Amino acid sequence: MTSEQITNTGSMSGDCGSAQARARTHVQAYVQTQARQNGSAKDGSATNGPARNDSAKGGPSGRKHGLQRCHAMLRPVSLRALLPWLTSIIGVASALCLVIAWFPSTVWNTPIVSSDAPAHYYFIHRLLDEGLGAALHLWPHDSFYPPLFHICAYLVIKIAALFGVQCSIYAAFNITWIIASGVIFPAGMLVLCRYFLRRWNRGNPISNPISRISQALSTSESSSVSESSNISNQQVPSAGNRQYDAASDATFVLRNLIGLFVPVLAVSSVCHPYGLLNAGPLIAFGFATSLLPFLIAATLRLFDAIAAREHIAKWLAITAVAGVVCLVAHPRIAFTYALILVPFIVLRLPWKLILGAFIAMCVGAVAFVALMLTSFKSDRWANPDSWFHSHQPSKNLWESISFCLTDGLDGFPAILFALLLIAGTAAAFVCASRRAAARASDSFSSAASTVVPVASADVDVDASTSDIAVSAADSPVSVSCPPPASHSNATDAASASSESSRLRRNDRLRDVIALTVAFLLVALVYVCTVTLVGALPNIISAPWYRDENRIMTMLPLVALPLLVIGINALAECVSACAASASFAPSASSFSTKNSASSVPSLSSASAVSSVKNASFASNWIVLIAVFLVIAILAVSAQIVCPSRSAARDTIIAHSSLNQSDPNEQLTEQKIAVLRKVTERTGTQATIISDPLNGSMYAETLFNANMLYPIINARTDVPSAPFGKVETAFASGDAQQVLGTVCPLTDAPEYFLTMGDQAQSLQSFPYRAQYDSFHNEELIDTYVDGGTLVKVADYSQYGQGWALYRFGCTD
Repeated sequence: MTSEQITNTGSMSGDCGSAQARARTHVQAYVQTQARQNGSAKDGSATNGPARNDSAKGGPSGRKHGLQRCHAMLRPVSLRALLPWLTSIIGVASALCLVIAWFPSTVWNTPIVSSDAPAHYYFIHRLLDEGLGAALHLWPHDSFYPPLFHICAYLVIKIAALFGVQCSIYAAFNITWIIASGVIFPAGMLVLCRYFLRRWNRGNPISNPISRISQALSTSESSSVSESSNISNQQVPSAGNRQYDAASDATFVLRNLIGLFVPVLAVSSVCHPYGLLNAGPLIAFGFATSLLPFLIAATLRLFDAIAAREHIAKWLAITAVAGVVCLVAHPRIAFTYALILVPFIVLRLPWKLILGAFIAMCVGAVAFVALMLTSFKSDRWANPDSWFHSHQPSKNLWESISFCLTDGLDGFPAILFALLLIAGTAAAFVCASRRAAARASDSFSSAASTVVPVASADVDVDASTSDIAVSAADSPVSVSCPPPASHSNATDAASASSESSRLRRNDRLRDVIALTVAFLLVALVYVCTVTLVGALPNIISAPWYRDENRIMTMLPLVALPLLVIGINALAECVSACAASASFAPSASSFSTKNSASSVPSLSSASAVSSVKNASFASNWIVLIAVFLVIAILAVSAQIVCPSRSAARDTIIAHSSLNQSDPNEQLTEQKIAVLRKVTERTGTQATIISDPLNGSMYAETLFNANMLYPIINARTDVPSAPFGKVETAFASGDAQQVLGTVCPLTDAPEYFLTMGDQAQSLQSFPYRAQYDSFHNEELIDTYVDGGTLVKVADYSQYGQGWALYRFGCTD
């Protein structure tokens, strides 16, 4: 086998940064080997016969030629190492630009007025007031809430302050969301998809019919080096090697072109990240979803390490760190992680680890059920059919299924995505199945060849070829100099046995099956959530609160990798069909001519040249076609995107102060009142109000000290004052009210009325607990008795709006 073939085989999957270092190591090893061979060759020439020439016996010219070949191998490997980084940077930068272009500009100075937004703003505000020590008890009643997103926003503010820039809570919130959605998530999806692409394309040119012809030619030519003329040995391998370059280079470029568009497609769907910013916003869960691709990729690499029995500790540590980070972002992301990983656990791990993983999942499920039973009191736990009783289906069965197949895209991009997904998955199954059959045949042949040792050049060349193939498959970057000219039979048998055991793994087929099952599981959960009703759908979707927005985020995590593998398989199928149609005559001619003689003739060289030309055309034409299809999908998804536009318009409407309903959470009138209230009370006095009237935003808008800075002021937590104050205020007992409110702080306590609760918060399940705070008759009773003293009247902004001070003796 020639050095060019070795270079191409070793570098065909090389797209990581350690290529040069590995190449230098191989060069040094090659020099040492040649030095030893030089000495042995000289000894052998003295005893066995005359020396051939400097190159044959490892003399100066031979060493020089070998070093030149090894140094030449460094240049293409460097280019191969640079291209993945370049395409990754361009892809992620494009995704970031799309996210920034979509982001509503209205929320940089005003908050998003929605159900969960006040809590997230408050959590950042509390970190600023109390420092990072508050991260473990962010709730007003000092219980734990996943703090990672809010810590990142806190750090953004602190870092900006180092450069003299004052960054508001809202700006820090937005910057953190943009980084998570426009950088972390697309980069994570790129890492995950490239993991599957690397496994799919591992040893890909060998499986291509064109490359099999080329490798057969090269092997046959190499076996007859000592018998053929110099002209034949120079002409035929050159053509074969150039063809081999065409196949491997096309595979390499295709993998990087697909990687170029993965970040763009990751942020093209409304599923994630846009949907969660509109729904609540569900910031912590969305942040954990953006981190999840890294955890999935690390876990899959851990599975690889377990199968190979090497680097297990390294990948176990990386997976553990990634898992802790995701759990700190939001613990409920563990359900998404487990759902997607289940098929891979079953197909990739030994049965003992499978059993252990499912035991761990069962323990986690029991712990989750226990947490829900103890944290949320309800009389409906024993009747799953009554869970989520207010939930209403939002789509019919066909709409929910089509939404999954299109990854939440719209119009033409949705149709194209679905067609590529379905066709690509089918092609992936065909390719993986055929390769599994071919590998089984190769494994049988390899095992048969080790039974009867044959001391010939053919066996030596086959063994060295097998060694190189294994090396290329094992390492993402594999650059090696030519091995010694001969191997023992024991080495041949070991290499063949190693290759045979590796070929039985069927990585392609397992990946396709696992990804397809994961996609179907996610689709099942989505359909149960948005279409089906009853006990079973409630149980299946309960870990995600039967919330469509949370479940939508899982679709890109499984649809994109499946699409990427499918497109790659489609390209491979088209290339293989073109190869079979174009090269059958050439291969048949070459086989007939070589059956009579082991020395290739000029006519066989012409056949190889025909193989090379047709291979180049088919591989690169397919490459261009795939590039155009992916480009059309990525570009059209940015042009036809009504779902994303609707989400953006909704957020803009929620952040607008021009509301037709004066009782909405925030209006220009309420902003003016909250500013006046804070100016009068200061930032130390405690202000009590119904949080569902929008008063809670005064905490982050004007640094007011609101007793209820979020809408979910739970009353079932003993350590919180909320329930006590609400109960006392609703009692009508002045002594109980003052006895509960006055000890809250040493500063004065105020009560603010700003009308009824906002209509946009009527779905909040605990809104009735605040009814007493806008009960005008009860308030008038407290005013008449001196419990409340009016200090400011804002009736010009709204009927009954006023600020009162509690009649404490401070």
